Amino acid sequence: MKKFTLLSVAAAIVVTAFAAASFAQEDGFVSIFNGKDLTGWAGDPNLWSVEDGCIVGQTNDSDKKITVNQALYYKDDMEIGDFAISFDYKISNWGNSGLYYRGWFLETPEKFRVGGYQGDFDGSATYSGIMYGEAFRGILANLGTVSRVSPEGKIEVIQRFATEEEIRSNVKIEDWNHYEIVAKGYVFVHKINGKVTSVFVDEDKDDVRRKSGLIGWQLHVGDGGMRVQVKNIYLKKF
Repeated sequence: MKKFTLLSVAAAIVVTAFAAASFAQEDGFVSIFNGKDLTGWAGDPNLWSVEDGCIVGQTNDSDKKITVNQALYYKDDMEIGDFAISFDYKISNWGNSGLYYRGWFLETPEKFRVGGYQGDFDGSATYSGIMYGEAFRGILANLGTVSRVSPEGKIEVIQRFATEEEIRSNVKIEDWNHYEIVAKGYVFVHKINGKVTSVFVDEDKDDVRRKSGLIGWQLHVGDGGMRVQVKNIYLKKF
């Protein structure tokens, strides 16, 4: 029988409790997007704009073509540690995006390249809700799982609480979805449209796992381009 730490076991219990919880904007949550312009945010102005009260990220194969993933990051607070965030997103069916958190700038020639934890979402709902590590160990928790990275760097599934099909059936295609993320210590919970999608426990070495960092939106490379919209962004720092 596998032996897990108390942190891992506690994360499995979190699923049941968090599944029944909902965020209240008046309960310590503050808006970090004014709905009018990109004040407080930084990224390539050719790719990011504000339309109809939404942050919009747009790429194509001509004047907005990208060759590496790009980020729009929240520059007003670059060291966010424990937090909860909620937002609404809509993405084209060929798109791939997500929220970077506890992130950092990658040392590359291109600007606005970010690594870190990521609450993933995409246009076909294939990955929407997983925990992904951008330049940071790849997929860390798949849909419907409580997963962890051990101190030896091994990714393990602690518990499966739903099938991938059950998770995906709750995600709307080319329509608005509500996403929530909680990062507390090294336990991370993702939730879409009221249902937990993945839970991740990072028990990797301290020089690998991340205690704090920036948050930001992703534009992913891909033929044909993509469009993502985000609004109603509320953050609560613990």
